[in-house]
Amino acid sequence: MRVVTVAAERLERWVAGFAERHGGATAGPGQDVVEFVGADGDHAWVEVPFPPLAGDLVEHVLRPRRVGVLLVRRGGYAAGVFDGTALIASKVGSSYVQGTTKAGGWSQQRYARRRANQASAAFAEAADAAARVLAGVPLDGFVAGGDREAVRAVLADRRLAHLEPAGPWLEVKDPKLKVLAAMPEQFRAVRIRLDP
Repeated sequence: MRVVTVAAERLERWVAGFAERHGGATAGPGQDVVEFVGADGDHAWVEVPFPPLAGDLVEHVLRPRRVGVLLVRRGGYAAGVFDGTALIASKVGSSYVQGTTKAGGWSQQRYARRRANQASAAFAEAADAAARVLAGVPLDGFVAGGDREAVRAVLADRRLAHLEPAGPWLEVKDPKLKVLAAMPEQFRAVRIRLDP
């Protein structure tokens, strides 16, 4: 099984190309996944972004949505709200979290405690920023990315308890404003599983 990712704007062309390459195709209805079966027996499963599917697949994928995004790594965070592909509210910040050390014994334990305390403070700062940006905003979807453990720590804040990440996990190395602004490319993309 092979997985491809297609930009939302290219989905209609991809579906037409699949039908053309496989001698025609039929689509099986689904709320979370739409299955295309080619006349030659090949299959493609299109994962519906922001399920359940409402109406036509291509129209559903292209529909503008208000989406909340939270990106967290140990050294920084970014929270934002998108209206379609436009970033309409955001907060970005960074904190120092000491890296690992090669020292042994008491020093290693001391540095580990310091790192844990710095990470806790950084996650609390990220939770404050995320609450300012995301709390009380009506959203059609919410996605997250970065370090999974860090995101869980931030979402443990009671002000963010209503947020449950859905959709693909966003890949991010450094949560800066420029990176946040580029996230619609990832959260709007459509994953397709192909067989064979």
